[in-house]
Amino acid sequence: MKTNYVLVSIASLALVAACGQQADDSAMEAPDTAPAAESAGMALPATTSSDAAREHYMAGWADFENARFNTAHDKFLQAAAEDPSFAMANMMAALSAASTESFVSNLRQASAHKAEATAGEQLLIGAFERALESDAQGTIAALVELTTVHPDSSRALLFLGNSYANINNTADARASYAKAIELEPGLVRAHINLGNNFLTQEPKDFDKAEAHFNHAVAITPNEPNPHDLLGDVHRAQNNLKAAYDDYSKAAELAPDLGAGYQQRGHVNSFLGNYDEARADYTRSAELEDARGSNAGGFFLVFRAYVNIYEGNSGAAIAELRALADGADEAYSDGAMDLKINALSNAALFATEAQDSDAASAAIADAAVVMRQQADDVGSDAVRDGQEATISYMEGLLAARMGDAETAAAKAAEFEGFAASSSNPRRLERMHEILGLSAFYQGDYAGAVEHLSAGDHLNNMYTKYYLARANEEAGNADEAARLFAEIAVWNFNGPGFAMFREDILARAQ
Repeated sequence: MKTNYVLVSIASLALVAACGQQADDSAMEAPDTAPAAESAGMALPATTSSDAAREHYMAGWADFENARFNTAHDKFLQAAAEDPSFAMANMMAALSAASTESFVSNLRQASAHKAEATAGEQLLIGAFERALESDAQGTIAALVELTTVHPDSSRALLFLGNSYANINNTADARASYAKAIELEPGLVRAHINLGNNFLTQEPKDFDKAEAHFNHAVAITPNEPNPHDLLGDVHRAQNNLKAAYDDYSKAAELAPDLGAGYQQRGHVNSFLGNYDEARADYTRSAELEDARGSNAGGFFLVFRAYVNIYEGNSGAAIAELRALADGADEAYSDGAMDLKINALSNAALFATEAQDSDAASAAIADAAVVMRQQADDVGSDAVRDGQEATISYMEGLLAARMGDAETAAAKAAEFEGFAASSSNPRRLERMHEILGLSAFYQGDYAGAVEHLSAGDHLNNMYTKYYLARANEEAGNADEAARLFAEIAVWNFNGPGFAMFREDILARAQ
């Protein structure tokens, strides 16, 4: 369960595999110049007349599909350097980018050259243009059309499946992934995407997830990523010892990568091995820094969580603020994303601790960075998304402090900023503000109603309060069910870190 730390809703379309969405440009004709490059089974055109560019491009895809995003990004940039009009090289450089700014700049380069590309390329680029504008339905439409233009493309189906997963349309996501496997049984990324879907989206099926990850291991036994994913499913099965071993194997297979150590740090955090957890997170960051990746900074965010497991929110907030303060010096690419991540976590920890001054300061500092990033990107949709997130953080703080009037005002602000999105999930966080406010006003039935409309499937902060609200409302069986599910969630996040001890006690 990893992210590439770019705009999350967009990144989710790219990273769970080679994603899936659709566009309406089927009438566009392919140019007569330049041949299209294809790999066996890929059936996605890549218009370039340069053999060198094509070679770099296909090498980039090999890395991309095995979760080696940094090296993939470099190879896609090399392909674009060999042929500056190579739109798909820029498109894939965007999807493997390590920062929001890099994603946007490479996508815009792809857009600038898409008129010279084939209909299929134009559809894929158009899908991510729509994703940048928070148009989930337009993205899906573009990718549906892509699968019509290229019905035998397993990669097109993966992009489409990811776009369905992004809106929690589990049935269509799984159907797309399954069809990709039918077309290309040896495509490791298809097994990984379908396995991830069974692992993370309802209805979950951990046995099926494990089976697909084992397929991925069988196909690429020396790649670390499938072993890492087996660790994820073993965590979900509450088999922390097996997960520890899986992550150790991933680290052994890729001793220059930090991901295996970072994942093992989570397991050590859950087991109460706090010194070992800090050592794993530190090692993971050192490895990533050594190879020029910005991922290490995000791994250090998890190191700050160890303080939360130890019951010291003040130390966690201080560590996160220090990480944000040093981001510009430490990382030339992705510093803004890291600062937003660290400060947002600090704000939530301070909110739950009812430290209004610390929470307000973290939110204000995050808002400065988010607005600067939106200005740099120059997208109204991104600007609306950033403002919605700021309103969300401010609304949660007001709700937690018992200020129902301000919480309601911030929820209304959020709704206004989310209006431009076509994602059916766009109002989840508005309901989370209102649900938390209702809870602290003693309106437990109202809290249940709103929190049930929030992201209670994968956000443990929301799910915890939903369980608490059901408990207070007298829904003992539902509360017990929710606490039991959260108790074995075993994926690191601020809500799980803050409440794990209480959850385990309530799930007895």
